[in-house]
Amino acid sequence: MYQYPLELHTESTGVWLSCPDIPEMNASGDTLGEAFAEALDGFESALSLYVEQRRKIPAASAARDPAMVLHLPALTVAKIMLWNAMLDEGVSRSELARRMGCTRQVVDRLVDFLHSSKIEQVERALGLLGRRLSLVLEAA
Repeated sequence: MYQYPLELHTESTGVWLSCPDIPEMNASGDTLGEAFAEALDGFESALSLYVEQRRKIPAASAARDPAMVLHLPALTVAKIMLWNAMLDEGVSRSELARRMGCTRQVVDRLVDFLHSSKIEQVERALGLLGRRLSLVLEAA
């Protein structure tokens, strides 16, 4: 669900990656390996635009090539789920802060993809929205 397919673009100066589901995302490098190393940063920066613009973050579409997939870290997935749940429930960051008994700045960090939050805080916020995280272990 949150393993986003990437598309490879080759140019004379190197390569760059894009994501059909998150068109604001891009990552580049001299090699595919370098572009992949930058992909998460590019993806999380793009997700920050969705939060800034109060837009729901789309789920990933099916990948045609399993080698061209960005596997998101658990914290990033949890933050996506939190942001989308807030939008689904019509709960603002200020309202979530009130429910959590914390400042708006704390909630801002929970939906900031460039901030390393504690997953326990994201779980707590999800719980206040009637959601619960569930982890699944898969073979790599």
